Amino acid sequence: MRYVVSITRKAGLADPEGTTTAAALTNLGYREVRDVHFGRTIHIEVTDGTSTERIDEMCRILLANPVIEDYIVEEV
Repeated sequence: MRYVVSITRKAGLADPEGTTTAAALTNLGYREVRDVHFGRTIHIEVTDGTSTERIDEMCRILLANPVIEDYIVEEV
């Protein structure tokens, strides 16, 4: 079984990489860029029968920082 975990910063928190990248794109002439947000994606392959709840536990304990990040777990 495979899962994909998408991790992003919580709404309202600063995203320095996104801010810098948005400014750089605007400076390069891409005036349509309004905002940029960075995150990360983790692909996890597990044994059959592993539940989404188990992957959620992995995220809460190690993979994401629940204080400043949100995450979504999807089975693929």
